[in-house]
Amino acid sequence: MAIAGGRPVVAVVGRPNVGKSTLFNKLIGQRLAIVKDTPGVTRDRLFAPCEWGGRTFMLADTGGIEPRADDVILSHMRHQAQLAIEQAEVIVLVTDVTAGVTANDMDVAVMLQRSGKPVVLCVNKCDRVGDLPAEFYEFYNLGLGDPIAVSSVHGHGTGDLLDAVMEHLPPATEEAEEEDVIRVAVIGRPNAGKSSLVNAITGEERSIVSDIAGTTRDAIDSEVKNEYGNYVFVDTAGLRRKSRVDDEVEHYSVLRAQMAIERADVCVIMLDGTVGFTEQDSKVAGLAQEQGKACIIAVNKWDAVEKDDKTMTVMRKQLENDFSFMSYAPFIFISAKTGQRLPRLFELINYVYQQNCTRIATGMLNDLLALATARVQPPTDKGKRLKIYYVTQASTCPPTFVFFVNNAELFHFSYQRYLENQIRETFGLEGTPIRFIIRERED
Repeated sequence: MAIAGGRPVVAVVGRPNVGKSTLFNKLIGQRLAIVKDTPGVTRDRLFAPCEWGGRTFMLADTGGIEPRADDVILSHMRHQAQLAIEQAEVIVLVTDVTAGVTANDMDVAVMLQRSGKPVVLCVNKCDRVGDLPAEFYEFYNLGLGDPIAVSSVHGHGTGDLLDAVMEHLPPATEEAEEEDVIRVAVIGRPNAGKSSLVNAITGEERSIVSDIAGTTRDAIDSEVKNEYGNYVFVDTAGLRRKSRVDDEVEHYSVLRAQMAIERADVCVIMLDGTVGFTEQDSKVAGLAQEQGKACIIAVNKWDAVEKDDKTMTVMRKQLENDFSFMSYAPFIFISAKTGQRLPRLFELINYVYQQNCTRIATGMLNDLLALATARVQPPTDKGKRLKIYYVTQASTCPPTFVFFVNNAELFHFSYQRYLENQIRETFGLEGTPIRFIIRERED
């Protein structure tokens, strides 16, 4: 099965701690999956494009399969791995030569044989150069054909592994050119319903949903195509206060969320409607604003809020006050659980994305500048008045304007805010931050 975008899926599976994420990172050429010697670090499926032999396929990293685990999170992980297996064209079973063939390896091999999918057997941690250890030949007992010796740390054998994967992929079809895709990062503090929103949008359980805060640890990409356009949704680990980030894995999750914001075009800032605004919500929003991203503030769990005909108006006014530092961001009240207003969310994503990419002609900007400075005179200090010679737009995403002035110190913050408001009133630019660059120039 190919996921949205038409590329076949190859799933990397195996029991915990055999080096699946290290192999995944090596094959895609970047550190996307969290790697740690703690079983259960990778919990959700991670997707990333992998290129080999002129073909691109989607590689899926999965949480370790514990066939008989009763733990809630471990059983969720097993379910995630099974979903990945169902979606995959080819499965790479990763085992550990240093541990030999275990009962769990046998159980996973039986599970894969039942799936009827082609399986490539990878024997990882063959780190020494030269003859293979005697333990390597044990893996023929799994009944999955010839094992391939790999060192995911050093990269030995990964070419042979990818060659074996390519043999099982369906013939390449002529793919249409990739249309414009909007990358959307779903960010917020833990338990605001980010994973539920991504699951509701994709129509499948791509992320583990649980009342345990911090269940999502990696940033997960989900491709979505619908009548509103093409999107890649990134569900990120909930961002917590720095003092709470004492666990090393949690620390990497915060970095992943920040990287997801960096890669995104639009950030959907999720709030829990049953809790309301917290200081942490402003920190999350601040990260997106600092990076110049188009933003939407989505108040989730609206179905669970007791309300009358005035509740939304009252909460909107309160949130406008709380988010006064990013007054440009539109609000939407949604329920990931019931799907309430999700079509409207897509319309907003398209709108703020376009606003973030807006380019304004220099002539129109300077006409506005002349009117604005005539209406409110530029500030003076010790008899010297600020002169703004002209303004031009330097870049988009976010819209960035360069002002050429006689004295940068005279261009006070309050007057910059006034001109920003004039630009927004005239040209819209809702949902996007604006940047000003001040250049001094002699008369």
